[in-house]
Amino acid sequence: MKENTIVSLADSNYFELLNELIDSIKKFEKSNTIAICILDAGLTEEQKKILLNKVDEIKTAKWDIDVPGFKVIGKEWLKSQVSRAFLPNYFPNYKKYVWIDCDAWVQEWSSVELYLKACDDGKLGITQTMAPGYRIMSKVSWLFGKLALIKSQNFKHAISSKIGIEKARKLAFAPHINIGVFSLEKDSKCWDVWQANLKQTLSAGKIFGSEGLAINMSVYIDEVETEFLPINCNWIASNLLPKYDETKNKFVEPFLPNTTIGIMHLAAGIWINEKDMRIDKSIKIEVETLNRNKIFKSLRYSN
Repeated sequence: MKENTIVSLADSNYFELLNELIDSIKKFEKSNTIAICILDAGLTEEQKKILLNKVDEIKTAKWDIDVPGFKVIGKEWLKSQVSRAFLPNYFPNYKKYVWIDCDAWVQEWSSVELYLKACDDGKLGITQTMAPGYRIMSKVSWLFGKLALIKSQNFKHAISSKIGIEKARKLAFAPHINIGVFSLEKDSKCWDVWQANLKQTLSAGKIFGSEGLAINMSVYIDEVETEFLPINCNWIASNLLPKYDETKNKFVEPFLPNTTIGIMHLAAGIWINEKDMRIDKSIKIEVETLNRNKIFKSLRYSN
């Protein structure tokens, strides 16, 4: 029996991305010691048959917290906003859980090992969305003179979710934490804190983003013990494009020392002519190499 697991979720529309994530994991020999578990949020029977040849378990995702039906009709994939906070309920036979969104893929196994180490002793292993080269961390609309309207992601979601102005202010300028990749031990107290916050955010706010707001609340308000990992462990390409190392044939951070990206995350998509790279793998973008060449590449996983 494998001790730890990597978990992801997808519906039929994101099956190809999920399949690529799994292939990116299994290319590493060390992945043989870790289980791969999948939450099904609308996969077809044929897609599940393909996955069963590659993964250890597939379970049907549920609405672990009741949400108004009108908010989720035809949007089974939104279960990812709830079910990832209940992973031990779905897959109870593991000690540690590493969650990776299906629109991400593993380029360096060392990042997976860091997440497994980060959650020791009940800590939350996660990455803040901030890195050298980021130009904007929070949006502010200037009204009159020194008066401003805060539009940070945390603050906006906090207000719409009606968690209270004091809590919202604590989150307003805290570095946003992306919940697309994280790690937790089965017995971590963070699960209970996160679930309680998620119930609150779901009761009034939008479904999408609720789980992220809840984990930000858990870290910055409830102060769950957290191990913050470097940005290459969850590189969100839509925030800052990587460069490419033609010698190593790997994507790297765009600034010195050009650290190799461990997990590439296509959250929010990479859009060209109103087409998203996550849906259309033929889309390529201009990427600068370390030798200052310009090449066109997809940021999706490829053998």
